Amino acid sequence: MEKQNLLIHNLTILYDILIEINHLVSFNIKAINDREIKEQNFHALDLIISDSELKLSNQIKIHSKPIQLARLIDVINLSFLKKKIDFQKDIKIKNYIINFNTRKLLKNNKVLSLTEKEAMIISFLKNADNAVSINELQKNVWGYKSKLETHTVETHVYRLRKKISKTFDDNNFIQSLKSGYKL
Repeated sequence: MEKQNLLIHNLTILYDILIEINHLVSFNIKAINDREIKEQNFHALDLIISDSELKLSNQIKIHSKPIQLARLIDVINLSFLKKKIDFQKDIKIKNYIINFNTRKLLKNNKVLSLTEKEAMIISFLKNADNAVSINELQKNVWGYKSKLETHTVETHVYRLRKKISKTFDDNNFIQSLKSGYKL
């Protein structure tokens, strides 16, 4: 998953401070203006800090001011974690529901437990527009940088397809094409 964004509205000093310590945080920091607030073209995982009440579900509310910087970072990180957990549960893929937090795949009252790699494979395939090659899966799921002679990807996908077929009697959830794998 890509880095989450902290969007800062009308708080120039806070933006400047966070940019100075950007290397210490695990999120992107961006300044936004009133026009961008009105357009509300935000990603579901973005968080907003503003000096005004925006009535947006993704706004972090800071109740006491001044706030210690360490406490603010904790509030931001906790808010990102909550958003990520909510974002990863009960996602519909075809006729299935998947919860990436519990790594469970569900369909028609049947449940399949997934390994971490299996969930990562499904997540990566879900977010791909086209068939995904073995090399892309090696790079993005396993973190391999070069074209290694390995059958790790094929073995994992084969076993995952077999598990899905056995549990749900579905041989087409993950399709194996000449160009790669596709949901």
